[in-house]
Amino acid sequence: MHLEIQGLTDKDAPTLVLSSGLGGVAGFWQPQLAALTPHYRVVTYDQRGTGRSAATLPDGYSMAMMAAELADALEQRGIEYYDIIGHALGGLIGLQLALDFPSRVGRVVVINGWLSLDAHTQRCFQVRQDLLMNVGVEAFVRAQPLFLYPAEWLARNQARIAAEDAHHVAHFQGMENLLRRLHALKSADFRAQAARIAQPVLAICSQDDLLVPWSCSPQLAQALPNGSLIEMAWGGHAMSVTDADNFNALLLRWLADTATPAQRAAS
Repeated sequence: MHLEIQGLTDKDAPTLVLSSGLGGVAGFWQPQLAALTPHYRVVTYDQRGTGRSAATLPDGYSMAMMAAELADALEQRGIEYYDIIGHALGGLIGLQLALDFPSRVGRVVVINGWLSLDAHTQRCFQVRQDLLMNVGVEAFVRAQPLFLYPAEWLARNQARIAAEDAHHVAHFQGMENLLRRLHALKSADFRAQAARIAQPVLAICSQDDLLVPWSCSPQLAQALPNGSLIEMAWGGHAMSVTDADNFNALLLRWLADTATPAQRAAS
């Protein structure tokens, strides 16, 4: 698994692991690095079967497997305790890590995630899957920004989106890998296990998210013993990209407010 470590170099520095959504690649977090690396050791990675972590994913691929792969990769680098910040699928990986490796996970941030799959999100995923299987990779990639970004932001960033489209087509993770990752994502359901997640968890959402109804985040926060909620008014599903300054400020404030004395001293 391709993994990069930036920011503070002390092995005892507070560590943030950033986990991307369905795209799976570390580059999604570029808008956060300048804000986080002065205060934390920051780990980004390409999820198995995506980007520079080339692999053919097995049948029955699951959220538990995604979490175990990440835990193993971090342990191989000597990283045994960390907070995890995840976007959508990445946030669910964080919840799974908190369940399966509770002694390793301090805090979890879930960005536009959910407790269980909403019917609207299921419809959106089905539309995207139909495009992939019946039209092709280019159509799938061209449609993706419509689910990620607000319309006015897209209108102002056409050149950037065109460049991203070309990059995503050229580096597409493969139909079978994507479908197996998508199946794992849609199958994840934390309703029966949420009460076991004792770590502080922040559910942060954007109220104009087209893909995941913002109401999924309060449902998640309320189901957790130590959940909290932040709602942003604008930014779409990828508000960490479209409204990065606001998102980064809110994230840093929550991390500071929930830090242990040791984390405050180390950062």
